[in-house]
Amino acid sequence: MEDEKIVSLYLERNENAIGESQAKYGKYCHTIAYNILHSHEDADECVSDTWHGAWNAIPPEKPNKLQSFFGRITRNIAIDRYRFERAQKRSAQLETIMDEYWECVPNGEASVEDEYALKQAINGFLQALDVRARVIFMRRYWYAMSVKDIADSMRLSESHVSVILHRTRSKFRDHLTREGIFL
Repeated sequence: MEDEKIVSLYLERNENAIGESQAKYGKYCHTIAYNILHSHEDADECVSDTWHGAWNAIPPEKPNKLQSFFGRITRNIAIDRYRFERAQKRSAQLETIMDEYWECVPNGEASVEDEYALKQAINGFLQALDVRARVIFMRRYWYAMSVKDIADSMRLSESHVSVILHRTRSKFRDHLTREGIFL
C-alpha cells in the first residue's frame, strides 16, 4: 500500500493503518530497535509501541516520509527503553556510539529555534558528504550498527570504517561550528 493511503488511514482513525504499517515497515523498524537493544523481544515491543506512537501522532502530524517518521519513533522508543532498562549496567557499544555522537552535537535543553537550526545544520552536512561517508555515518549514528557490521556490509576493513567515522565526526564538528551551533 502506498504511504499516502496509510497516512489517510491514520487520519481517518482506521485501525487497518497499524496492520498496513506493520506489513510495510515492521522489519525496518525492528532492525532499528534490535541494533540498539540487541534483543528480539524488546525490539518487537518497541515496534508495537511505534504503531501506538504513530496512532497518537497522526493527526496532528501528517508525515511526508513515512519510513523516516516510523524510524524516528522506533529509534526514540528503543533509546528510551535502553536507558531505562540499562541505567545501572551500560552496553559498551551503544555508550560508545552515543558518546561519539554527543561529542559533536550540543546537548542540554534547546529552544525550538535551536533545534530547528541544529536539524538544518545536520541535514546540510549530510547532503555535502559523499555517498560512502554518508552511508557509514548514518549506519553508525542513526541505525546504531557496529563498526564490524558496517565494515562487513560495505566490504571494508574495520579500521578503514573507523578512520572514515573519525574524519566525518571531525568534519561534522567543524560544520556545526561554522553554522554557529554551540558545542
